[in-house]
Amino acid sequence: MTAYVEAVSELRPRMRQAIIMIQDLVMVLVAVALSLILSQSRLSFDAFSFAGLACWSLIVLAAHLLFRTSGLYNTVWRFASTPDFFNILKGCGSLTVVLYLASLAFRFFHPVAGLNERQFIVFFLVSFTIISAPRLYYRFLRDGASWRILRRAPGDGPVKQALFIGRLSEADVIVRFTRTAMPAEYAIAGIMATEMDAPLGTKIQGVPVVALRPRLLEVLEDYVKGTENLDLLIFGNGAERDIEDYAELVRVARHSGIAVVQFSGLSELGQGGRLVLDTVEMETIMRRSAVATDTTRIGAFVAGKRVMVTGGAGSIGRVLVKRALELGAEAVLVADNSEFGIFQLDQLIADKDRERLTSRIVDVTDRPHMMRLVSEFKPAILFHAAALKHVPLLEENWEAAIETNVFGTLACAEIAAECGVPQFLLISSDKAVDPTSVLGVTKRAAEQIVSSLHETHATPSRLHAAAANGHRAVASSVHRSGTKFIAVRFGNVFGSNGSVATIFQAQIEAGGPVTITDRRMTRYFMTVAEAVDLVIMSAADAERRQGKDDYAIYMLDMGKPVPILEVAETMIRMAGKSPYTDIPIRFTGIRPGEKLHETLHGENEEVVKLDIAKIFGLRSDVVQWRRIEAALPALLAATHDHDKAAALDVLAGFYQAEDDLVARGQAAPKTAVQIG
Repeated sequence: MTAYVEAVSELRPRMRQAIIMIQDLVMVLVAVALSLILSQSRLSFDAFSFAGLACWSLIVLAAHLLFRTSGLYNTVWRFASTPDFFNILKGCGSLTVVLYLASLAFRFFHPVAGLNERQFIVFFLVSFTIISAPRLYYRFLRDGASWRILRRAPGDGPVKQALFIGRLSEADVIVRFTRTAMPAEYAIAGIMATEMDAPLGTKIQGVPVVALRPRLLEVLEDYVKGTENLDLLIFGNGAERDIEDYAELVRVARHSGIAVVQFSGLSELGQGGRLVLDTVEMETIMRRSAVATDTTRIGAFVAGKRVMVTGGAGSIGRVLVKRALELGAEAVLVADNSEFGIFQLDQLIADKDRERLTSRIVDVTDRPHMMRLVSEFKPAILFHAAALKHVPLLEENWEAAIETNVFGTLACAEIAAECGVPQFLLISSDKAVDPTSVLGVTKRAAEQIVSSLHETHATPSRLHAAAANGHRAVASSVHRSGTKFIAVRFGNVFGSNGSVATIFQAQIEAGGPVTITDRRMTRYFMTVAEAVDLVIMSAADAERRQGKDDYAIYMLDMGKPVPILEVAETMIRMAGKSPYTDIPIRFTGIRPGEKLHETLHGENEEVVKLDIAKIFGLRSDVVQWRRIEAALPALLAATHDHDKAAALDVLAGFYQAEDDLVARGQAAPKTAVQIG
């Protein structure tokens, strides 16, 4: 029987349906014979005579028509439920009634001995039973553990034993689909429910509920000590927000050599049903309670537009590129000076999206090249993510920082205005607030350039390279532009190039030590995906704002600052190690330009709560464009003369010239909203 079911299930759909139809008709004939035998009837005519054969043929024809009408062949039986078995009941009942009425009509003209109502009752019961049986058996094999055992080839690997932690509704889905996966990968041994009122000790599809909140951690510790057969811990979707001990549960599992994954959905429902299980990363452990992104709004903003991303091969840039393609951008242009970065980006893009992506190797300070790209591509929005951002490195390479972060931003903003790009968005940093590093002062200068252009809706005249003396001359003319200039400020993102999480991961894999500058140091953290969606949302919001309700700088709510020491200790535990014992932690002292604690806004900035979750507007004093324009030649000269002190003095004037600032709006308290 099993071999027959397996063979039929492997056939093409049309062939399989034809065989099932033939099978049902044979079952009807068998049911007729069994009903006569079980009711001990003695018919007065020969079943194999011409009349008898004609009778069998009419029964087969009636059965086929009624079964098709009842919807018996419109069901995928692996997913059959009560209504589908009702179709069998309806088909068999209809056939029984039709045959009974036909027998009454036949007996009216030609009496038949041995035929009565009892045979038809037996026929109905037998036909329903034997037609349902193969379908029930098929579903049992496909849904039950027996299918997994019967289908396993001698060379197949062992099925991993797993515990599930999450909601019971998800547990039901996961147990079902772990059983139907082919080849079988996981078997759920127990369920740890996040509902406090769940029925402890009961079973879901035969799998016991072994723990409830708030005793999840205690039960897991006992479980891993008492068995060596547990291979996998599966968290439900959103478990990091529902479970207070989420990080500790991950630590206990990984310390015991148990892999940890998180359920995020289902795929391939029509081909066996598979779970989508994502590896639990550091960003999941440290994530703040997330707010769902308004995908409809950002999708409507991006869809059909031409998008340009400078620094598009960097950590944030490449996610911006992928997200723009996902949201339906007409075309995306990447401008980056890293050949290898662009190569890596290309590998991440799906084949269906590659025809909409254009990549160019170019430095953002190369004005002629950038001008040609923008004028030819004609973007509707330019995301300026290109920047140098490693604090200690830029203390020594300050000329490169000024060239890229200041003059690169100026060049891109100027070109965007001259080419009539509707929107220019600068990716800024919390380092720009009360800056103490070269990175900070250059990002602050970039913010002021964008903010000043936002205020005046004007573009400075082009800066031309002077080949004779290596300086750039700045003309005094300024003309109006329709470009909307904004900046979005936020803190660190997990997984970015050179981020603390990336560095710690490499140090842990090397066996340590993990190096931290100071045990008191804190930083804001956000996932790259969340930051990118909020950046796009900021651009969408800026598009509709005008007048005094307009904002040059948006700030993302990064939640509460996280101690760097806590990040290191958590990552070590996630790797199944013990901090200080297995992996040493060494404190090296604060490096030049670093702060113990970053802030997202200064004392002279008013934080305005918007109608968008996790996004705020900033009202800040802005240096007038004429003052920035006047300072640029001095900054160029200091850079040319390798005079770091003079260059930093000029940059300080971008945010310290209190006597020559443009005030935004009416007087208001410096900080209107408590962040985090």
